[in-house]
Amino acid sequence: MKAPKPLAHANGKKPKGEDASSGAWNKVQLARHPQRPFTLDYVQRIFTDFNEIHGDRAFGDDQAIVAGFAYLGGQAVFVVGQQKGRDTKENIKRNFGMPNPEGYRKALRVMRMGEKFKKPVLTFIDTPGAYPGLGAEERGQSEAIARNLLEMAKLKTPVIAAVIGEGGSGGALGIGVANKVLMMENSVYSVISPEGCAAILWNNREMIRQASEVLRLTAQDLLSFGIVDEVVPEPEGGAHLNHDGAAQNLKKALEKNLKTLIGLSPKALEEQRYQKFRAMGVFQG
Repeated sequence: MKAPKPLAHANGKKPKGEDASSGAWNKVQLARHPQRPFTLDYVQRIFTDFNEIHGDRAFGDDQAIVAGFAYLGGQAVFVVGQQKGRDTKENIKRNFGMPNPEGYRKALRVMRMGEKFKKPVLTFIDTPGAYPGLGAEERGQSEAIARNLLEMAKLKTPVIAAVIGEGGSGGALGIGVANKVLMMENSVYSVISPEGCAAILWNNREMIRQASEVLRLTAQDLLSFGIVDEVVPEPEGGAHLNHDGAAQNLKKALEKNLKTLIGLSPKALEEQRYQKFRAMGVFQG
C-alpha cells in the first residue's frame, strides 16, 4: 500500500501567519491527519475475533462510537472507541467522530458488560468533541457524559484508555477515565481546540499557533504533568505513514500495561483509578 503524503494542515492549507513546523501546532495537524489510523484500523491490526455490539437499548446506534468483544492475544477484552470517516460519505455516517448521547450510553453498556464478565475494558479516544447539536442536547448529552465519568470511576475491572488522535474536551473524557491512560506520540488531548482557545482569548484566528503552545496539549507535555502514563512511539513521520507499525507499538503498550493490572482486586482497581484522577492538578509549593 502506497503511503499517503503528509499534509501541512488537516484541510491541506496552512492558515495565514502560522508555522506548521511549530511543535505543538504540528502535533495538532498530525493528530488530525485524514490518513491517520482510526479505531477500527487499530482493532483490525491489534485484536482477533472482534464482534461489534450495536445500540444503547434506549434510542439507537451511534456509529461515531464502535464497541465490542475481542481478544488481545489470549486475553478476552471489551473494546470501545470513537470512529471518524475517511471520506465525506463515511464522515457523515460517523458524524465526524463526534458522538451523540446514545454513543456514550452504548459505550457504558459495553463497559458494564466488561465488568459483569470480569474482562478488561480498552478504550480508544479520537474525537474533536461530543456532538453539540440540538438533538444531542435534547437527549441528554451532558448527562450521558457525566454518567460515564461516574460509572467508569467505579468499574471493578481493569480499564486502559489510549488517545490515538484528537482528545477533545468532555467528548474524549467520556470514555477516558481509566487505570492507565496512554497517548500516541503525535496525538493531542485538551479541554478545548486551539481554534476555540484563540477565538476566546484573542478573538484572532492567527493566534492558533500560540494557543496550541499555551494549551500544553501534546503527549509529551501531559506525560510531564502526570495526566497520562505513557507515550507510545509512532513510526518515523507519523502513524499515518505506517498503520501496521503504529498498531504494533500500541499493541505492545496495551499488553504491557494490562499485565500490571490483571490480578489486582476489584477494590484495588477502583481505588487506584480514583487516586490517579484525584491527584491531577494538585500543587505543592
